[in-house]
Amino acid sequence: MVNILFCGNEGVFDGVLTAALSILMRTPPGEPFTFYLFTMDLTRLDPRYTPIPPRAVSFLERVVKQFDARSAVVPVDVTGLYEREFGGCPNEGAYCSPYTLIRLFADIVPQIPDKLLYLDADVMFNRDAHLLYDIDVSGVEYAAARDHYGKYLIHPNYINAGVLLFNMKKARETGLFGKARALIKTKKLVFADQSALIRSTTSRKVLPQRFNDQKFLHRHTVVRHFSKRLFYLPYPHTENVKQWQVEKVHSLFGYTAFDDVYEKYLALRAAYQSEE
Repeated sequence: MVNILFCGNEGVFDGVLTAALSILMRTPPGEPFTFYLFTMDLTRLDPRYTPIPPRAVSFLERVVKQFDARSAVVPVDVTGLYEREFGGCPNEGAYCSPYTLIRLFADIVPQIPDKLLYLDADVMFNRDAHLLYDIDVSGVEYAAARDHYGKYLIHPNYINAGVLLFNMKKARETGLFGKARALIKTKKLVFADQSALIRSTTSRKVLPQRFNDQKFLHRHTVVRHFSKRLFYLPYPHTENVKQWQVEKVHSLFGYTAFDDVYEKYLALRAAYQSEE
């Protein structure tokens, strides 16, 4: 069983759908996947902060079961945990949204297994997911790749927390998540949960950039992370194109490697909309 975690509100549907499709279409059949979805209702802060709705969960589960009937989508409402742990904390106005914080509950959600791949919703797999998931993390808390910009601007081994392969058994033993939650509650951090995880780390494995490529897509790239990117032409500026913005991905990046995934995604998206 391959265990994957996404976090977010109703707005991550397209990200989760495209990411899951890329995983399932790039990985040979034979092993089921469990996709955990941490979500919550935080409309007290913003009316857009609604949980992933049951109809979206049901639709996603039908999609993953097309590839393997044993696969599943497991929603976990962490509203109560969030309010208890982080309600009113200094990082509630995080650089992205409070939903970036909720992966820090992975150690106290009982159904989470001993090995877990956390993914931001803005990633696409270009190759077999087992190339990443099967990496040995038995002696460390997690494995992660360097941050493309942070490795130059902050520290050579500064990691990006958008792709994290967790050894949950060891992380529970060392208290990784508990220490990170304590920091979130008490200190305003520049990158919120990412900063808290890095500061709380006891042991980790640094992976090659191809496991979380935030700028380029190579043949050997396993995960392409569609995070904000700096462009120099026609003038220095940033763009934050996400993988579900298919026309922009084609026009700005010129990618065709995901076209088979996009064909299925667009058909499924239309089917989902027709069910509304």
